[in-house]
Order: sequence, then C-alpha cells, then structure tokens
Amino acid sequence: MATPPTSKNQLLPGIVRVLLLLATLYLFFFSIKLMGHSFKLFGKEFAERLVATTDNPFMGLAIGIFVTSLIQSSSTTTSIVVGLVAAGGLTLRNAIPIIMGANIGTTITNTIVSLAHLTRRNEFPRAFAGAIIHDVFNMLAVAILLPIEIRFRTIEGVASWLARQFTGVGGAKLFNPLNAIIKPTIALVDGVFEHLPHPQVWMLIIALVVLFFSLGGMVKMLRALMVGRMEVLLGGFLFRSDLGSMVLGVVLTASVQSSSITTSLVVPLVGAGLLTVRQIFPYVLGSNVGTTVTAILAALATQSPIAITAAFAHLMFNVFAIGILWWVKFIPIWLAENFARLAVRSKKHMAVCLVCYFMLYVLPLVLAMLWRGRVGGGEGI
Repeated sequence: MATPPTSKNQLLPGIVRVLLLLATLYLFFFSIKLMGHSFKLFGKEFAERLVATTDNPFMGLAIGIFVTSLIQSSSTTTSIVVGLVAAGGLTLRNAIPIIMGANIGTTITNTIVSLAHLTRRNEFPRAFAGAIIHDVFNMLAVAILLPIEIRFRTIEGVASWLARQFTGVGGAKLFNPLNAIIKPTIALVDGVFEHLPHPQVWMLIIALVVLFFSLGGMVKMLRALMVGRMEVLLGGFLFRSDLGSMVLGVVLTASVQSSSITTSLVVPLVGAGLLTVRQIFPYVLGSNVGTTVTAILAALATQSPIAITAAFAHLMFNVFAIGILWWVKFIPIWLAENFARLAVRSKKHMAVCLVCYFMLYVLPLVLAMLWRGRVGGGEGI
C-alpha cells in the first residue's frame, strides 16, 4: 500500500529537476546571445581595443590561463571567447591561444582537491600525481601545438574545414527554434535598457552574471542527476580498458559540462590507491574532449559560422594533443609522478613545489597587466 506514494514522491522531484535543468539551459543560451548582442553595441572601436590586447598569441595564452584559473571553468571561458568571435570582437586566430590557455587554467581544482590528502604521507604523492597529470598533459600539448599553430595555422585550417562541412549538412540550423524563443527575450532586455546610459555595459554585466549562474546551476543539477552514483562504479570496471576510460571521460564531462568536476572526482580514488595515474590518464584526455561540448553549444546558439569554427578549434586542439601525446604517454605520467615524489621529500620541497605550481597561474596575471600597460601606453588605449 505504501509503494505507490513512494514512487510518486520519487518521480515528482525527478520531473522538477529536469524542468529546472531545461530552464537553466535556456538561461545559458540566453546569456550567450545577450553577451554577443552587447559586444556588438560596443561598436568597432571597442572591438579594435579588445583585439589589440590579444594580438600576441602568448598574451592570449596567458589571458586564457588566468581567466580560467580565476573562474575555474574552461567552459565559461571558451563560451565567452565564442561569443566574442561571433560578435566580431575577437579574431579566430587570436581566439585559439586563449582556448589553449583555458585548457590549462581549469586544472587547478584538481590540485586543491589533492591537498586534502596532505596530512597522509602515503596518500598525498598518489593524489598529487593524479591531480597534476591533467596540468602536465595540457602544458605539453600547448608547448607542442602553439608553435605549430603560429607557424602553420593547422588547427584553424582544420576547424574551418569542419565548420564548413557541419554547416553544409544543416547542423547549425537545428537550433533555429531555440533562437526563435531567445530573440524575444533579447528584445525585451534591449527595450528595458535602451533608455539608460551605456546600455551595452548593463547588458554585458547581466549576460555574464546569467552565464555564471546558469553554468553553475547546470553543474549542480547534472551532478545530482548523474554523478551521485558514479564514484562507486569508477573503481570497479569502468577503468579496465583505455578506450572505456576515455569514453567515460568524454560522456561524463559532456554531461556535467565541467572537466573540473569529472577529473577532481578521481583524485581521491588515486590517493586511496583504488586507481593509478596510468589508469586515469585516458579518462583525463576524454574529459578534455567532453568539455568542448559547451563551446559547441554556445557556437550553435550564435548561429555564426566563425563562432562554430572557434568551437571546433577547441575540439581539434584536444584531438591533436591526444593524437600526439598518447603514443608517448609515459612522458606526462613520468613527469607527474616524479614531481609528486619530489614534493614529498621534505616540507621545504613541498613548499617550493607548491609555490612553483601556483606561480604558473599567478604569472599570467602579471604578464597580462604588464602587456596591457605597454599596449595602453604605446597606443593610448
């Protein structure tokens, strides 16, 4: 007699969560469109100034690292980049180094999670190595692919070709109904703020707030819906093969829209000895691919071919990195494990290693400030 009420009570919250998820997805697409709209209102002069601060690929890389490490979401950073490219505020060539930097910046969460094992001397080396394997892989990928991209524009070329093929089969047009739903809301916001001074500033602020809120909401809801039972399964049979591990990383990250969540999830398992760095390596690579889904969704929402190209550039960067480094995977694994062993030799070694690690995320801020000062002083910006 008590079963039917229990079933209904379980079903209703599930339906409510799905409806809330759909509402959050709507807010996400709305924020992307509003952000692009606000940047267009800034005009050509603002676009030129923005491009002037990122015309150096290494500066773009630094900006991508710092911004992503600050907000801890490569999905948000790449979504912002896609919005800028769609609005004409950023060129595709300048956007690619920022996307590369975003891959590096998102990994700091793993290290913070590994610090929970700091008081357990036997666990910390494993947890720390499991955390920084993501950093090591992304840094090696950038070190290899950024010079190649600067010289040959390989990622830009392949991404442009893929975008043309994708648009040709009508993939980007699948989101037209969504655009029809979003445009009236954009028009409403436009009408509300058009009588205020600097309406584009207010709309940009609203777009960014809604973007952060919607992404945060998606992560929490998807984690509640999907990730809650995954920790039990991860150490069981999902890491038995490299292919299965990689597919798991792709699917889970695409589902929760956060590589920080999916990669941080396995750090305690490595620390506990349930998984090895070698086992989670393909999973980490898969998470890099899975996190590109957000930028692709954002590009589809803009309906801009150049924005779709930027999203594919994010995907191809990760695909090329996997294609190159998979065959020499012993190198990033060896670097991660030995850096972790070095860190636990003594308290002094620990302090030096952690300072050096976190300086990798502070240094881009210093470079960004110096670069903006030089550009501003030299060009009057």
